[in-house]
Amino acid sequence: MKRIIFSLGIILSFQVAYGQYGFSEPNSNAEGSTYKFSKIAKLDATPVESQGITGTCWSFSALSFFESELIRKGDANPDLLSEMFIVRKAYESKAEKYIRMDGKINFAEGGAFHDIPYVIRNYGIVPKSVYSGLNYGKDSHDHSELFAVLNGAMQGLLSYVQSGSARSGLTTAWIPAMNGILDAYLGADVKEFEFEGKKYTPKSYAKAIGLNMDEYVSLTSFTNHEMYKKCHLAIPDNWAWGESYNVGLNELFEACEHALKNGYTLAWGADVSEKGFSFSNGLALVPEDPSTIQVKGKDNKNFSDAGADKNSNAFLTPVKELEITPEVRQEAYDNKTTTDDHGMHIVGIYKDQNGTKYLLVKNSWGTGNYPEGFLYVSENYFMYKTINIYLHKDGVAPALRKKLGI
Repeated sequence: MKRIIFSLGIILSFQVAYGQYGFSEPNSNAEGSTYKFSKIAKLDATPVESQGITGTCWSFSALSFFESELIRKGDANPDLLSEMFIVRKAYESKAEKYIRMDGKINFAEGGAFHDIPYVIRNYGIVPKSVYSGLNYGKDSHDHSELFAVLNGAMQGLLSYVQSGSARSGLTTAWIPAMNGILDAYLGADVKEFEFEGKKYTPKSYAKAIGLNMDEYVSLTSFTNHEMYKKCHLAIPDNWAWGESYNVGLNELFEACEHALKNGYTLAWGADVSEKGFSFSNGLALVPEDPSTIQVKGKDNKNFSDAGADKNSNAFLTPVKELEITPEVRQEAYDNKTTTDDHGMHIVGIYKDQNGTKYLLVKNSWGTGNYPEGFLYVSENYFMYKTINIYLHKDGVAPALRKKLGI
């Protein structure tokens, strides 16, 4: 077994060093910054994309993660997967559940990492080239009108149900009507397609690429749930009621570090509305004195771009950060200053000149910032503002897997 693990380590190291994908790895976060980052581990990822004007970060980040999984499994040039196929099928399921629950769950653009295995298990997946989701005369994603029309239809149907007008039962027409809106904006649903000379259905293609959705787990850390047990993340976008394992706060970061050092990337759900999160500065941290950060403007409702303009010496010179304890983290979650804002993809771990650890995070806001679509996230920010991480179960350290019964 040790020999097999050693051989796999050589393969992974080769992919990290010579893989087709990656970025130019600047050793700092922004022009003029004195931060100096040195690599501990960095893994391959497919090219940075932009989610455009949409709330679909969960699909972009999770599929980026799964594309890195394909690289890890030996496909040096994996097919890019269709974010909008996932979005479309999730909308179908969300709509049905929303009406069944009389509007008592969230119907919105957002979602969670659990949505991707849900869709792949039930509907399959297709390559991006087969389903771009751009069926409305634009070259980039913009779901402003799509969601306005779709939500209008759903709210109208819900109002009809709640008024008592549907006593004789809903007709069979509302689901095809809702699908008609999705067809118009995203493109007709895919039942069968030809790709690289072979015919597939979405389910047969999902089987062909070889990802087993039962091999992935979500980890979180909150004191209002029993330790080392499964819990439901109490966030609006968890409409599918996906479960996460609850672990200690230090164990959450250690799980991330262990995975990266052993060849596994992670999907990351987090609060990005904090002063210390600055994509344009390529950095996220928790200064002990947050008043040193000046904010102009505001983030958009979907957290789909660089957001407010943030200026501080903290983004240029390492500063002392707030000490994050389970109590500090839990208080922010309980008082709603920690919210589920954004999904990203963790692909590496670095340290600065003072030994502080940072995670290298691939975002879905394009490549306009200095680290070309990436940013460095401090250990303290991760511990403070993480909602959950999603990874292959083999990337979890054996001791923690034993505690969780995985």
